[in-house]
Amino acid sequence: MQDHLVHLGWNDRIAAAFQPYAGHGYEPGRVSIVHQHLCRVLTATGDTLAQVTGRFQFEAAGPQDYPAVGDWVVLQTQPDGRGLIHAVLPRGSKFSRKAAGSPATEQVVATNVTTLFLVNALNHDFNLRRLERYLTLAWESGANPVVVLNKADLCAELPERIAACEAIALGAPVHAVSAATGEGLEVLASYLGTGETVALLGSSGAGKSTLLNRLCGGDRQRTQAVRDGDDRGRHTTTHRELVPLPSGGLLIDTPGMRELAMWGGADGFEETFEDVSRLAADCRFRDCRHAHEPGCAVRAAIETGELDEGRLRSFTKLQREVAYQARKSDRPASLAEKARWKQIHKAAKQHDKRGQPL
Repeated sequence: MQDHLVHLGWNDRIAAAFQPYAGHGYEPGRVSIVHQHLCRVLTATGDTLAQVTGRFQFEAAGPQDYPAVGDWVVLQTQPDGRGLIHAVLPRGSKFSRKAAGSPATEQVVATNVTTLFLVNALNHDFNLRRLERYLTLAWESGANPVVVLNKADLCAELPERIAACEAIALGAPVHAVSAATGEGLEVLASYLGTGETVALLGSSGAGKSTLLNRLCGGDRQRTQAVRDGDDRGRHTTTHRELVPLPSGGLLIDTPGMRELAMWGGADGFEETFEDVSRLAADCRFRDCRHAHEPGCAVRAAIETGELDEGRLRSFTKLQREVAYQARKSDRPASLAEKARWKQIHKAAKQHDKRGQPL
C-alpha cells in the first residue's frame, strides 16, 4: 500500500502534513481530475469520486482553496463507495494564472509539481515573448521549469532557435525534441522517476498530447493536426488530468492556453528577467524607465547588441502586469494607489496649464 502511494508522489513532507488525520478513519488521496462538483481521487487502493464537505465549502476563502489537479487531500470513504474531502494538504508548488474574465480571481492549474515542461512548437507558432510569460509564472510556482522545444523535425533553424531560448530561459534547461519521431524523448524521461510529477504546459498545437502519448507508451490522449496555413492548434485536451506512468512518475496534461494572464509573479519576474534587472542596477537614475534617460545601462546594452529590444519591451509589459495584479489582489495597496492618484488630481486642479497657481 505504501509503495502505491510513493508512485503517486507521496513523500515525507506530505506524510507529516497528513499525520494529524491518521488513525481517524481518513486516508490520503491525490486528485487526478476535477469536474464541476466532483473530483476523481487516486488512493493506495484504487480511485474514487469525491466531493468536498459542507464545512469545507463554508471555510474556503475562494476557488483557489478548492481541490486542484495534483493536490493531496484528506479523504473519507462513504458506504456507497464515494468519498468526502475534508481538507487539502499544504501544496509544495502551485502553478496559477488569473482566471479569464475576472479582475482578481486566481485559477490554480496544477499543484505539487516537481518539474514544469514548458512546451513550445518550433514551427510558425514559435514565440519567445510567450515563453517569457510562461517562465515568469513557472518560477513563481515553486516548481522547476524545463523548456521543451517540440517538432524539431519540422525546424530548419534549430540551432538558432535553441540559442534564442537559452538566452532568455536563464537557469532552465532547454531540450529540442520531436514527439512525432521520438527524437530526444529519452532526456525528458529522465525527469519522470518514481514519485516525480511533471506538468505539460503550452499553447494549443504545441504537441503536448502527442508527448504524453509517447511518454506513456500508448495512445492515451487523442491528437489532432494543427490548422493548415497558420500552424495554430486545435484543442485536443479538454481538461487537466494527472496520469500515472509505467515508469513510476506522473504527468499532468493540460488544455492549450490561449491566454496566460499574470497572477502574482513578482518573484518569478525577477528570476526570468535577472539579466535586465542586473543591467538596470547600473542605470544613473534609480527610477529609470529605460526610454530616453541619460546614463541608462539598459539602453546602452541594446545599442551594443548585448540585449534585445524585444526583451526590454517584454520586461516592461510584464512588469506592469505584475504590478497591476499586485494592486488588484492587495486591498491595502489598491487603496493607497487610489489615494495617491486622488492627491495628484487635487494638486492638478490648483495649477493652470503653465504650472502657475490659479
